Amino acid sequence: MLPLRPPRPTARFLSLVAAAQGGRGHALNLAAGIGGVPTAYPSRVPQPLIVDHPIVSDKVRELRSSSTSNADFLRLAGEITRFLAYEAFRKIPVVATTVDTPVLAGAPAIRVDQEFVIVPILRAGLGMSPAAQEVLPRHRVCLVGLRRNEETLEPDVYLDGLPEDLEGAPVVVCDPMLATGGSLVRVLDMLRSRGAGDLTVLCLIASVPGVDHVAQFHPDAFIVAAALDPVLNEVGYIVPGLGDAGDRLFGPLFAS
Repeated sequence: MLPLRPPRPTARFLSLVAAAQGGRGHALNLAAGIGGVPTAYPSRVPQPLIVDHPIVSDKVRELRSSSTSNADFLRLAGEITRFLAYEAFRKIPVVATTVDTPVLAGAPAIRVDQEFVIVPILRAGLGMSPAAQEVLPRHRVCLVGLRRNEETLEPDVYLDGLPEDLEGAPVVVCDPMLATGGSLVRVLDMLRSRGAGDLTVLCLIASVPGVDHVAQFHPDAFIVAAALDPVLNEVGYIVPGLGDAGDRLFGPLFAS
């Protein structure tokens, strides 16, 4: 795991902040962010939703800490994912119904009547998908696994669990760390080519460069994150970030 270093906001990021204004009707966390720099994004691309809640921010603090154990990291990832899903689907379609309570038969109620396809990107996405499954009562889970090709440096698909035709189903992608955005774009390409409907991406932490990259290829994807960090380091880790989410969830891989 790489050591965390203080971020150095770039001129690119500062210019994005200066240009930021409202968009898409979703609130951003415009309070002072990393190093006092507001976590905002420009209106020329769809706005990500950065969940602005003190309980979420406190859990992100714990998640970032290098002293947090694997077990606590897994617990925190699930807790944060629930908050993200609640906010992401605030306007989920519902139907009117009734329910019989102990004191009244036929009390008015609503029911979520939408089936989602939940796609965790392996392996780190598995730390988020159970919480998304709990929040969204009707769902299918399809796994996608990616690894970096050391020759091309592009993501290669080693597991493709997507159906050939998604038939317009809304899709929820679980991708804990949106760093460069290359892997996420690859998965979104696959989903679009197979007829996915609305695309929602749940991230624990996103980066400004990663959001920018995804917006170039999939401007309609709705990104929801618990934090938006300004920069990447020389090897593509989010700064300040939290390190390698897969390692922190499940431990480091054995040497091959």
